[in-house]
This record gives sequence, C-alpha cells and structure tokens, in this order.
Amino acid sequence: MSMSAASDEQKTSSKGATGRPAGGDPRLDALVHRLPPRLAGTVDYLLQPSSRWVRIPSGALLVVGGVLSFLPVLGIWMLPLGLALLAEDVPALRASRSKVFDWIERRKPHWLDPSVPKNDQS
Repeated sequence: MSMSAASDEQKTSSKGATGRPAGGDPRLDALVHRLPPRLAGTVDYLLQPSSRWVRIPSGALLVVGGVLSFLPVLGIWMLPLGLALLAEDVPALRASRSKVFDWIERRKPHWLDPSVPKNDQS
C-alpha cells in the first residue's frame, strides 16, 4: 500500500458518512443545507477537519465582533456564528451546541426538515 493510500484510508476512517468528523452532528448538516449555496460552500469548507487553522481564528474573530456589536458594521449575529465554529474544536462548547440543536428540534423542527424550501422565512 502506498503512503498516499494509507493517509487516504486514515482520513476516511475518522470521518462519518457525510465527510464530517466522527463527532459531527447531522443537525448541523441540515442547517447548513438550508443556507444559500455560496454561503453553504463556505461553511462546509470551514467545517472540514483540514480547515481547523482557518476555523479557529475565524470563530474567535466572530466572537470578538459579536461582543463589540455596539460598534457600526459589527452585529450580535457574529457571536453565535463564532461560537458554532469554535464548537467544532472545543469540547466544552460542543455540549452547548448540542443543547441548542435540541431546542431547535423542539421549537423549530421545520428548520431541520430538508423538504422545506430554503427561502421559507418562518
């Protein structure tokens, strides 16, 4: 077996069927699927295991931007997005992310339904 084949086998064994790391959440995939195609592509890139060195600084900058939301251009929307990105790499945040997804399943189940159109504004 060649070295590249061994590394490919190692990469695929640590990922789930969707190409996410084994600790990934299918509910996150459902929410990303509802995003506009260009934004969904960017989020998919950031959630790949190989993008860790882009994801961590991006998440940290978004959290800082969310905290500074009283300034022009920055907004509170940056805080949950930054925390969601950081949750991929910080186990303590992963538990909170799971609780948020549980809340979404109870209160807004249509957000996770793939048959609902992406432009549904409810």
